Amino acid sequence: MALAHLPSGSLAPRPSALVRAALGRARHATGLPVLFGGTAAPGRAAVRLTELAGARTDALRGLVIRGGSGLGGRVLVTTRPGSVDDYVADRRISHEYDAPVGAEGLRAVAAVPVVVEGSVAALLYGGVREPLPIGTRTVAALERSASRLAAELAVRAEVERRVAGVETAEITRAARDPHTGPEWERLREAHAELRAIAQEVSDPELRDRLRGVCDRLTGPAPGRGPAPALAPREADVLALVAVGCGNAEVGRRLGVGAETVKSYLRGAMRKLGTHTRMETVVAARRAGLLP
Repeated sequence: MALAHLPSGSLAPRPSALVRAALGRARHATGLPVLFGGTAAPGRAAVRLTELAGARTDALRGLVIRGGSGLGGRVLVTTRPGSVDDYVADRRISHEYDAPVGAEGLRAVAAVPVVVEGSVAALLYGGVREPLPIGTRTVAALERSASRLAAELAVRAEVERRVAGVETAEITRAARDPHTGPEWERLREAHAELRAIAQEVSDPELRDRLRGVCDRLTGPAPGRGPAPALAPREADVLALVAVGCGNAEVGRRLGVGAETVKSYLRGAMRKLGTHTRMETVVAARRAGLLP
């Protein structure tokens, strides 16, 4: 495991809470006394260790695992799990950083990659303070935690991309009038999709950011009175209807049945005083409830 100190802020902030939760699950599943991990810097074969569970010291915190050397470096390059029975004595790995590993008292260590879109986005480690083999079942349990973390990181990355697209479209919207054209249609589609995603995201910080972006894309025109208050699910349904989704597609995206979609749509119609889908969309846009 090749480790080195990096200056504070050298690696871009990553979702450390997801890594911390993954370590908690791995500790429960594997029974390993020490777990640690961190995420990779975008475009770099390096992972900074930020999260520790069961550690007695902070010797490993803030260290960087570089690709191509040591146990972690080998995992970074091969994207395959690895382990050593006795870290300090193993001749297959480099030993530049025996000091921090020894300070924590680790002997046997296993490392697994967290692979997102073909690249290692994070590493998870487990260790014991005796020179004992870490069994294949234990490594497999650690891999399962890594797989779940990979899915969570992939969702976060996709949402971040969508948020960035919406924020760019918002700038375009502010500079253009009237509210027509392909830029507006893309913005409306992104708004509808983000409303749907926000209902499923478990990360509170990310969910709040998504909702904040959606709120900035709507609002009553100057001189208009307050808009009717739609329930969140009514607004979700109406946003998808506005970009051409039928009831079945709306239900699929929101994870509800078609009859439930109809119920939410009827609720929106009642509040807006409308009778058809198109009339409801137009009224919602005029009221500032949709972009």
